[in-house]
Amino acid sequence: MSARFAVLFDLDGTLVDSIGLLVQSMEYAYEGRTRRPQVAEWIQLIGTPLDDMLGRWADDAEDVELLRARYREHQIAKHDAMTAAYPGTVEAIHTLHAAGHPLAVVTSKLEVGARRSLKFIGVEDCFTAVVGIDHTAKHKPDPEPVHFALSRVGVPPERAIFIGDSTHDMRAGQAAGVITAAALWGPYSRAELEPTRPDHWLAAMDEVVPLVARLTA
Repeated sequence: MSARFAVLFDLDGTLVDSIGLLVQSMEYAYEGRTRRPQVAEWIQLIGTPLDDMLGRWADDAEDVELLRARYREHQIAKHDAMTAAYPGTVEAIHTLHAAGHPLAVVTSKLEVGARRSLKFIGVEDCFTAVVGIDHTAKHKPDPEPVHFALSRVGVPPERAIFIGDSTHDMRAGQAAGVITAAALWGPYSRAELEPTRPDHWLAAMDEVVPLVARLTA
């Protein structure tokens, strides 16, 4: 196992500002339906498997497939126009990569979709691993995706930090035994994240590199 310090990130709401796209994709999927999620309900579920989210307002498994197809149709069509790196993200990722830190993304998206976003903002090549929903049987807030990412980067839990914007990220990281840091620039407020008791709070991406430096030292 490597002694290097690894940095794991969530994707949507942490590295990329795509929450508007995810909400708009939901609205497109459920267009014309009376049984549909409220925006606030949808945002609270972001970071969990899409089929589970859709299934809460679907008639059956066949209906989930229909909703998923519509959701992804809109998400793919509008991706580039509605996806952007949060301020400081690209610089922080390149700095961490140049310093030799193994980097990984742990997301509830499919790997191909996650890589599209990472490539779009210009950081895909910096990541040793991109762990999507297609890699594990269990998903956040279960720790399995975090464990899988650690196995890919070759780092033990005590030498890793997981940075995310949601309660699902914090719970997955804590259950996996890694250090956790809550990103306050995503859709979750500090009050919503407080019950998960993250190890660190981050107000901006500019704080990530200094935090990792302190933890490494």
